[in-house]
Amino acid sequence: MSFRRLFSFTVLVFGLFVVSVPAFAQHEENAANHETEAQHGEGKEEKFDASKEIFHHIRDSHYWHLSDVNGEPVSLSLPVIIYDKNGGLKMFSASKFHHGTEAYEGYMIDPTNNMKEKIVWANEAEAGLHDIYDLSITKNVVSMLISVLLLLWIMTSVAKKYKTRGTMTAPTGFQNALEPVLTFIRDEVAKPNLGRKYMAYMPLLLTIFFFIWINNLLGLLPGGANFTGNITVTLCLAVVTFGVMMAKANKHYWSHLLNPPGVPLPIKFLLVPIEIMSMFIKPIALTIRLFANIMAGHIVILSVISMIFIFGALSKVAGISFVPVSLAFTIFMFMLELLVGAIQAFIFANLTAVFIGQAIEEPHHHHGEHEQLEHL
Repeated sequence: MSFRRLFSFTVLVFGLFVVSVPAFAQHEENAANHETEAQHGEGKEEKFDASKEIFHHIRDSHYWHLSDVNGEPVSLSLPVIIYDKNGGLKMFSASKFHHGTEAYEGYMIDPTNNMKEKIVWANEAEAGLHDIYDLSITKNVVSMLISVLLLLWIMTSVAKKYKTRGTMTAPTGFQNALEPVLTFIRDEVAKPNLGRKYMAYMPLLLTIFFFIWINNLLGLLPGGANFTGNITVTLCLAVVTFGVMMAKANKHYWSHLLNPPGVPLPIKFLLVPIEIMSMFIKPIALTIRLFANIMAGHIVILSVISMIFIFGALSKVAGISFVPVSLAFTIFMFMLELLVGAIQAFIFANLTAVFIGQAIEEPHHHHGEHEQLEHL
């Protein structure tokens, strides 16, 4: 192992240790405070709820949580944009909710929903009168904007080098790092699945691949957003693929879908509905595959870290003793997630090319018969 790799590995281990141990100490301090308050009749001891903490980190939020200082959350409050029929459009900072503990202008954050931070009516009597349309700039939206800016910066800088230096000049710098990825998407994804029309879809495939890959990597940073682990996000990406597939589908595709050739008429009544269902199953499969893999990775990493606090609830010695084990599993899962992030981006881009290729496939002429005639 080279010195550079050893140094990077040491920094990673030390960083995870620095993050985990103070968090454990903070949890122990909070537990001690709650126990003291319970003894004085001022409160009850709160037990560590692993599922609540895990879903708190993977769900979308109106706050960008950074850390805890003396038991108080330190976070960036994001803009809240709400529209309802009676109150109209309202905009204010999420800090007005005081991290979900207080209501503001009749609105509050639903404390019972672990999967999504949802804004509801504070007064239950008003809940059935009219709906709330939450148009807020949430944590996932901010993460998406950051990834878009990174994507634009990376691609425009590389494109500028290609424009000034040409495609026949040896690449340098960041262009040299990206060129193998660009050629891989072209040669292994676009060409085999799209044929001679592959160049028309290269911008789409490259955008999908790098957009998903960048967001997968950003989600692994400390405090990062679980953007691609949100099923709404993956659904929107799948809808883009489905829209392009439907827009570019040719007569050959529709004729084989709605009137399969060489199939008896009674079988067509069974086969055509199945083919139509498969057309809609494709984007659903894209949605669930990316969402499930990314969210599962986050849950596993957070679950392993939570084991420190679970053992710590038994005794402080057990909690601290489990820190090295938790760090080892966390590092392993983190490295695995780095690989999974790239693989899932490739799979989404590859399946996009496969589905579009099926829609634009041209009728096959009997080349074999022509070749046999030529040999005769």
